[in-house]
Amino acid sequence: MCADPAGAPDLDVTASAVVSGMPWSGRSPEHPRRPPYLLPLLRAMQATTLVPRTADLFDQGLEHRSGAALLRFGAARRRQDDPAGSPAGAPGSPAGVSGSPAGVSGSPAGVSGSPGWSGDGAVAWLDAGRGHLWSVGDAAAAAALVLRAEEELRGTVREFTGPRGVEAHVGEHLGLTDVVEWVFRWTLEEPPAMPGEQRVAPLGAEHHEELLAFLGAHSPAHSTGPGCADVSLWAGIRDTRGHLVACGALSRLRDSGAPLMASVATDTSQRGQGLGAALTAWLTRYAVREHGLCTLWQLAGNAPAQRLYDRLGYRDEDLCTSARITGR
Repeated sequence: MCADPAGAPDLDVTASAVVSGMPWSGRSPEHPRRPPYLLPLLRAMQATTLVPRTADLFDQGLEHRSGAALLRFGAARRRQDDPAGSPAGAPGSPAGVSGSPAGVSGSPAGVSGSPGWSGDGAVAWLDAGRGHLWSVGDAAAAAALVLRAEEELRGTVREFTGPRGVEAHVGEHLGLTDVVEWVFRWTLEEPPAMPGEQRVAPLGAEHHEELLAFLGAHSPAHSTGPGCADVSLWAGIRDTRGHLVACGALSRLRDSGAPLMASVATDTSQRGQGLGAALTAWLTRYAVREHGLCTLWQLAGNAPAQRLYDRLGYRDEDLCTSARITGR
């Protein structure tokens, strides 16, 4: 089964949550079961389209600001099909949409390319396939872009993720449900070595059935499964009898291709032994060596996950909120 996101791991020390579709791979002391309503959001929170954007998301330099790593790492700068590497959205970016909030420009419905909006202090881009709008920047400015996008593409924008506080502004005008707070975490550095990391080994296609059975038994809410096209690597830990006791994957933010950790899970009878920490460190190290960075999603308030990610060197400055739009 391939549910399409990627994100934070289910660790034995936590069972954190993961992203772009944000998968949540399991349980934690605070969250013994993942609420079912989270799964659609988790599966939606993976950036998307790999086509030219109708607004330049990088004209304000927001990607260099603290708290805007989702733009820096998650949004594609250039067209996938342009070998010359022309900036995404550069040709034909709309000037301004009539009736936009002050400082807001955007793409009206029907414009070719992946819709994007740029405002004063915020930008937003749409995963049209999932109806999920991503935004970074000032919360009030990001909310203006969410409202503008929802107005222009009525019925298309069904969910959004933005900077913490955006939900309060949007909620003044639209009905919201399933409001969830996340932290988008990232690192450019290899982590310190974790005990048991030497036990981790890559798992190939011949192990997919075993992985599927393991995830079904120990992390049934996993979002990224064996065979998913976005997954570049599965890895696992075995006990002395050769039985799988932990696994995890490297998926990607599909718009940019940045590596995103997903579906980290441990045997329910073996939690608390550091297996999740060892696997998370190994996957982080692999991603940094191969790609120069690693990203993941953490459910806000998950203290064990936060402590582990802090220990592994993940930055903790990108506070986000996701919500589903129920109507006006």
